[in-house]
Amino acid sequence: MTTALPITLVTACILGIMFIWLSSRVIAGRVRMQSLIGDSNSEEMLFLMRTHANFTEYTPIFLIILGLLEYAGGNATALTVIAALFVVARLLHVPGMGPDANLRLRQAGIIGSFTAIGAASFYGLYIALM
Repeated sequence: MTTALPITLVTACILGIMFIWLSSRVIAGRVRMQSLIGDSNSEEMLFLMRTHANFTEYTPIFLIILGLLEYAGGNATALTVIAALFVVARLLHVPGMGPDANLRLRQAGIIGSFTAIGAASFYGLYIALM
């Protein structure tokens, strides 16, 4: 059985598991702080929510571009490297958020995310226009 878009599929599945993990952290925070909606003026809850939201904001555009690149016949090695960079960057971003955050990890996470999205975007322009 041949899988269409295997790089995008694997990446999306890994990111889907990360989404569940980040969602679970928000849910656990809500239970612990008895906060049904919003951040209840809790800095911890705000960081949990923003970590999840930040992931949710960046991930869809990356997966769309990755899938389109793979569909367009992009180099599998290049796409795998770009996808791995994005996944690692999103993982690094998590401990970079919070009151006791490691800001270097947060910076590495956003730089890695921007690099992956930028590389994929420019690669897509190259494929489309050449």
